Amino acid sequence: MPRPLLLLDIVGLTHQMLGPNTPHLQELATSGFARPMGTVLPAVTCSAQSTILTGTLPREHGVVANGWYFRDLAEVWLWRQSNRLVKGARIYDEGLRRASDYTTAKMFWWYNMYANVNWSMTPRPSYPADGRKVFDSYSQPPELRDELQSQLGVFPLTRFWGPGADITSSRWIADASVEVMRRHRPSLTLVYLPHLDYGLQRLGPDDPKMIDDIRQVDAEAGKCIAAAREIGADIIALSEYAITAVSQPVHINRILRRHGYLAVRREPLGWETLDCGASRAFAVADHQVAHVYVQRSTDIKAVKQLLQQTTGIDLVLDRSEQRPFGLDHERSGELVVISAPESWFTYYFWEDDRLAPDYARTIDIHRKPGYDPMELFINPKLSFPKLQIAYRLAQKFTGFRYYMDVIGLDASPVKGSHGRLPTPGREDCEGPVFISSSRSIETDEIPMTAVKELALRLQFSS
Repeated sequence: MPRPLLLLDIVGLTHQMLGPNTPHLQELATSGFARPMGTVLPAVTCSAQSTILTGTLPREHGVVANGWYFRDLAEVWLWRQSNRLVKGARIYDEGLRRASDYTTAKMFWWYNMYANVNWSMTPRPSYPADGRKVFDSYSQPPELRDELQSQLGVFPLTRFWGPGADITSSRWIADASVEVMRRHRPSLTLVYLPHLDYGLQRLGPDDPKMIDDIRQVDAEAGKCIAAAREIGADIIALSEYAITAVSQPVHINRILRRHGYLAVRREPLGWETLDCGASRAFAVADHQVAHVYVQRSTDIKAVKQLLQQTTGIDLVLDRSEQRPFGLDHERSGELVVISAPESWFTYYFWEDDRLAPDYARTIDIHRKPGYDPMELFINPKLSFPKLQIAYRLAQKFTGFRYYMDVIGLDASPVKGSHGRLPTPGREDCEGPVFISSSRSIETDEIPMTAVKELALRLQFSS
């Protein structure tokens, strides 16, 4: 019979953060052990989680970023939710192979939908035909959503992402996860607490205000740890990446546009949109890593040279150079670009803000052809932002179409980013962390690909 295990993903946590501000996590580390953990390139949520669960690199599981260019559709899709995008056996697949009574709860980990688990919960808004966005979640079984939301309220999506993102969403996830653990006693419980991600990107890792965020997420982690101990579970707490200080946005698509590689479409209402299928080369920006898709093989060398000469870019990897990083997959760009340490990539492709697409000033993680951390900030140029938001919400609640245009286009406020591999010798503050309640699996070095086997060893070793 497998021993119960809680696998707790605390985004942005580093080994260096453990101490007086993290009493619950520090106690876990003291009674067990803690180590800086190796990461994967790109060090972003979807790639890291897929590596943790499968024990393989992106070349095997196929998750090369938080989203990529679907060549057959000529479209960029980020933040998809189907588990079928991930290839390979997950921890819970192997657990079920070893024990027929193995059960799993997957609470807000990514690629949640249609996973081979018993209980799962993930944000999933409803989009009526009138253009509204109605907050909701998706669960398996379907009644789990109703049970948890009747007890805890509707999942607070505006506190999970956007300018209002704060501890409220992680608190909801922690409370829901505790309830699932107590009711169902899963063999494996996967819990995702995103809170540190917000402040670290807004403020940077060196801002003293981050101490409050660290204390807050430790308190929510403490709830999950206590519930796990109630059911006799071992605990692994880890993170996906560290967030490091940045000060320079790199507008990689504008560079490609100026040199004639990127094409745009002028829409009837006056703005521009990226025309991926017509572009000779364009970038899907994802924090400090960008996949550059080059339509003609004869352009690859020239595009590579152009980007190598660009300030703020550290490495430009062609397909053969992607191989040592385990990133040589057909979903990857012909070139994978890594920013310099204090830089990060915007998705911006327009040259004039008056021609920015309508979604640029909104929170729209699915329509933007790249990641946009500016969605964490209210546009500082708005004279009365709260009044404007209230007006837009009034339009929503009275049934009118509304346009929540409150996001700025100046990328300079971003103070933290991730995606690069840690600087050698600085893994304690530039890399993720691995904490175990049991010393039975203690080892000096823990690559991210080892987590699956270590977790199964905890559960199945006598």
